[in-house]
Amino acid sequence: MQVAKVRGTVVSTQKDPSLRGVKLLLLQLVDEDGNILPQYEVAADTVGAGVDEWVLVSRGSAARQVIGNEQRPLDAVVVAIIDTIHVEDRLIYSKKDQYR
Repeated sequence: MQVAKVRGTVVSTQKDPSLRGVKLLLLQLVDEDGNILPQYEVAADTVGAGVDEWVLVSRGSAARQVIGNEQRPLDAVVVAIIDTIHVEDRLIYSKKDQYR
C-alpha cells in the first residue's frame, strides 16, 4: 500500500460499463517522511474520501480484492482514510491538525 493525498476528482462520461457509479480520485503520493511527491495517480474510491484527506491506496491484484471490484479494470483503489501516521517517536500526519 501507499500513502497519498487526495488532490481532486476525475470525471469521465465515457467509460467501461463496470465503472459506472465508481468515484475516481486524483491522488498525489506521499513519502515516509510525509513529503508530498511529484507523482500522481488515479484511484477508485471505496471509502468516501475527500479532497485534502490522506488515504491508503492498494494496487494491482490487491485492488481487485475489494468486494465489488473483482471484475472491474482497476489498478488502484483507496481503501482507507488516514487519521494519524506515527514513525518511531514522530507524528508525521494527523487529520485533526489539518482542519484547525
